[in-house]
Parts: sequence; structure tokens; C-alpha cells
Amino acid sequence: MAVLLPLGTAGSAQAAGSVKITKIYYNSPGKDDRSNASLNGEWVQITNSTSKAVSLKGWTLTDAQKHTYTFGTFSLGAGKSVKVRTGSGKNTAANVYQNRGAYVWNNDKDTATLRKSNGTKVASCSYNNSRVEFKNC
Repeated sequence: MAVLLPLGTAGSAQAAGSVKITKIYYNSPGKDDRSNASLNGEWVQITNSTSKAVSLKGWTLTDAQKHTYTFGTFSLGAGKSVKVRTGSGKNTAANVYQNRGAYVWNNDKDTATLRKSNGTKVASCSYNNSRVEFKNC
């Protein structure tokens, strides 16, 4: 005899999605010469897997040393990702820039933490491997 179970909230909560850190490219390719191209080769990707755009205004992205990037007026579209690049550039829907002249993400180990404007932790991702250049979170 088959038993029908009602759909639980776990399934619907999962379907709701979240905003999370999905990748850190912490060891930019090529020579570490602090050129803007090299600085922009290191980035953190944040993905919105919800069905609605999310305002990231005032949200922060920090490393273990407390280097902090604060989002200005920025909306991350439903199902979209944005890369937070270390160097300089023109902000777009796909890339925002920290405008730094030095690297943020350590090549051996670090932790990226994403927080809402009220300080609530949304996501974090750690890595501890100098033999690869990125971490899928």
C-alpha cells in the first residue's frame, strides 16, 4: 500500500534559495606584480539562487584579516552572480571592484565572510590549500 506524504517545509525552504559565496579565486593567474590585471584576477563570486532580486546595499565581504568591501547601491538579480574583484574597474551587474592596490586573499589559507548591513552572517567559505588557485564553495 502506497502512503502519500504531504510536502514538507524542508523542500520549500530549499526551493526558496539563498545568497551565498560560490567561488573564491584567491591566487590570480600569472605574475603577482600588483598590476590591476593581476589584482582583478583574484575575486569572490556571490550567487543569488532565490527567485527575486536581493539588495546588497550595505552588505560586507571580509577576509580573515578584516579587509572589508562594502556594497553600495547594488541589486543582485534572481539566479545571478557577481564577482567582487580586488583591483579597480567600472562596476557592472556582473563585476564590482574593491579598488585596492594590494592583494586581499592569501594564497595559502583565508576565510571570506558575507554579512548583511545589520551584521548578520549570510555565508562564509574557507580554504587551506596553496596547491590550487581557487575554491568552489
